[in-house]
Amino acid sequence: MSVQSPADWPVLAISVAGSLLLVELLRRVLSRIGRKWALARHLVERCTWAAFAVAFVVAFNLAFGPGLLGQAPAERSTASTVELVLGVLTIGAVTWLLIQATYALTDVVLDRLVLIEGEHNRRARRIMTQIALVRRVAAAVVIVVAVGAMLFSFPGVRALGAGLLASAGIAGAVVGIAAQPTIGNVLAGLQLAFSDALRLDDVVVVEDEWGRIEELTLTFVVLRLWDERRLVLPVSYFTQTPFENWTRHGSRVLAVVFLRVDWSVPVRELREALYDYLRRNPLWDQTDWTLQVTDVLPNGLVELRALMSAADSPSAWDLKCDVREFLVEYVRVNHPESLPRFRVETPESRAAAAREAPRP
Repeated sequence: MSVQSPADWPVLAISVAGSLLLVELLRRVLSRIGRKWALARHLVERCTWAAFAVAFVVAFNLAFGPGLLGQAPAERSTASTVELVLGVLTIGAVTWLLIQATYALTDVVLDRLVLIEGEHNRRARRIMTQIALVRRVAAAVVIVVAVGAMLFSFPGVRALGAGLLASAGIAGAVVGIAAQPTIGNVLAGLQLAFSDALRLDDVVVVEDEWGRIEELTLTFVVLRLWDERRLVLPVSYFTQTPFENWTRHGSRVLAVVFLRVDWSVPVRELREALYDYLRRNPLWDQTDWTLQVTDVLPNGLVELRALMSAADSPSAWDLKCDVREFLVEYVRVNHPESLPRFRVETPESRAAAAREAPRP
């Protein structure tokens, strides 16, 4: 359709209004279907405004003709400029819609992966990380291509194309040197995603800070610490610096509690009491546990180590605190003579010990 006279403005308005009304009708249908169909729900959430933008610019572009503003040379020149701007806006709107639709499609997969628990959770988190990074890369590529198409819509840019290509080697070298850290971060992000070294929701220890991977992009990683702070690090940090990953092959963790007590502590009785307590504690995964005398310290105390397993690191931390509290309370109430005591030998005590020693 091509409008060729100023009298056809109502046709242009009707075309634009009709396209917007059609998108709104489609949105309402998908919203109703989205109660049972996840893809429809995500399309509505992601693509509504992008679809309105595409409908507006496409309808305006199709209905706008060179004679709509008038037949005078100046008016036709203005109409040509408007057509050029409409073409650029059309490319931008279609690109926006394409990216949002891609995100909506991948959101359906991510929603299903989030629900996976147990032994398959590790593989699900790896796929989630890879999807999140790949769609960011795809969006960046689409945007670059769209910007290139917008630029080549201008005749002046097309005329300069040959000269730009001739100097592309030098410009590429300069840009490559200037953007080396950024490019390194992007490559590091892809390496982390596809080497399975780091995944979303992994439990890691970085810079002596314990936390979970909350966000993993092509340039930075956001670590949510145990006290709700956020530690933001470049992706290249994780490829150049050692870090602890507590959920690399599974989420199960061993919790350790140390107790320093007097030599008079009844270890066997304490071991039985600990086992009875663990069986009643829901944080213990019913797998591993032990209580051992691991050392005799130079200050005269005995070191006991209680070890027990938990399903994940938060449970292990809570279980460790519970066990420590139980052991302290048990020793204090039932065996106060086993509380830590530091012995000091004086000349008087040495003489008293010598008098009390049996004579041969």
